[in-house]
Amino acid sequence: MISDQVTKGVERAPHRSLFYAAGYSPNDLKKPLVGIVNAQNEIIPGHVHLDEIAEAAKKGVIARGGTPMEFPAIGICDGIAMNHSGMRYPLASRELIADSIEAMAVAHKFDALVLVGNCDKIVPGMLMAAARLNIPSVYISGGPMLPGRFEGVETDLIKGAFEAVGQYDKGEITENTLEDMALSACPTCGSCAGMYTANTMNCLAEGLGIALPGNGTIPAVYGQRKALAQKAGESVMYLLEKDIRPRDIMTKEAFMNAIALDMAIGGSSNTVLHLMAIANQAEVDVDLDDFDKISDKVPNICKLNPSGVHRILDLYEAGGISAVIKRLIENNYLDGNTKTVLGVSLAESVSHAKVRNNEVIREIENAYSKTGGIAILRGNLAVDGAVVKQIGVAKEMLVHQGPAKVYDSEEEAYAAIRGGEIVKGDVVVVRYEGPKGGPGMREMLSPTASIIGMGLDKDVALITDGRFSGGTAGAAIGHVSPEAAEGGTIALIKTGDQISINIPERKLEVLVSQEELSERKKNWVKPKRDLMKNSYLRRYAALVTSASTGAIMRDDV
Repeated sequence: MISDQVTKGVERAPHRSLFYAAGYSPNDLKKPLVGIVNAQNEIIPGHVHLDEIAEAAKKGVIARGGTPMEFPAIGICDGIAMNHSGMRYPLASRELIADSIEAMAVAHKFDALVLVGNCDKIVPGMLMAAARLNIPSVYISGGPMLPGRFEGVETDLIKGAFEAVGQYDKGEITENTLEDMALSACPTCGSCAGMYTANTMNCLAEGLGIALPGNGTIPAVYGQRKALAQKAGESVMYLLEKDIRPRDIMTKEAFMNAIALDMAIGGSSNTVLHLMAIANQAEVDVDLDDFDKISDKVPNICKLNPSGVHRILDLYEAGGISAVIKRLIENNYLDGNTKTVLGVSLAESVSHAKVRNNEVIREIENAYSKTGGIAILRGNLAVDGAVVKQIGVAKEMLVHQGPAKVYDSEEEAYAAIRGGEIVKGDVVVVRYEGPKGGPGMREMLSPTASIIGMGLDKDVALITDGRFSGGTAGAAIGHVSPEAAEGGTIALIKTGDQISINIPERKLEVLVSQEELSERKKNWVKPKRDLMKNSYLRRYAALVTSASTGAIMRDDV
């Protein structure tokens, strides 16, 4: 065992002494040492209860003859970090999470890991670490929160708070009503109740095979969630016994399954960044073209909030992600032969599943659309690609041309939207918010939510080299690459330039001649960001790559 390096032999007596000081017995040290990576904190509603999940996972490890040892991982709440300088950190924290898990696991020679997370960047950060370390690992989430209710109608964070700000700005509700909506939007612990980034990644972990069936949809407050966590602890011991490692599970075929599942459920556009980053650590080649090719073939059979009316609870009650996976396998959209942490194939792992609601999980013949939830756009405005969640775009905006309103930061754009500067037909351009330029590639949930709240989602588009929350809907096109900070075309656009969007044809263009763009490039000067001296973000900006490659860190340093 790997842990023999810190527990066995005469020369390891000092190491054992330190373990004894922490309360472990000689018998404990004869067993496999399993790291329980717990991202619990008292900030994120999706993480406040993870101590209970970690404890359940420990029970599973102990039951199968292992010694669990818990250590922490950081976690940032994207919602709380939204719409201010703090949003520069969540994506950047993905790398910190992976690096810190690597440091702890290698320094203490763990034999296996149970990764306990839930929210946006924590999930991919943990899976990146698992792929990098390649020791037996199982991921278990804390589960989704239940939807709220306001005046007898289901609600959640996006509808009940973010979009309500736009309603308030438009004069449709009072400030007291806005606060009442905020109080009712998030009623329980768990990841936010729609198919946002956290829940999408927790669902895709099932498709990858690195999480147990039920991981994506069993509600946080249900007893089944703890039972699943205990099973995760038992499963990691099975993987250790059989020497089944993350790269045996997260293969090229598994990533193609995850992308196909993503398209079928209409997941967050952030998954493009995260799946490429995890694949990079697993040494599997995944690029933007894979997403577009698969999206062109896989129908969208689930349409959850923010793109539809159903919520994660509805999906759970309809059979969960297992039922979606089974339906996709039966119709040859997924490879059912890939491995899972259960030690059986993906097809076998969902053989028990049953679709209980054909409206929430539609039959292939009755799909919401024949193509998947995400599209990759290219053109002179996005030579290396841009990403749009096409199922969330109103049909009136699938093809659109309008004048640019250009802003060099999210704050400027948000103030303009709330101040009434944006009118029907406009294309809002928010730049210098990419991985390098932000730095940190901030999410534009507040601007897009305000556009929707003000009733402009069928008339206004927003384009950015930043990204969007999984809660974003509307004609929101992000990840524009090359980004403005690297001198991409988005840096050269002027207010009034006509921008052409054609999502069915996968095109994104600014209607300015190449000669004029070249002339503008000669006079381009990159703006400076006022960052803290010695800030992590300075190092991040120096090392991070383009969104078109997953905003991963360079490995040539």
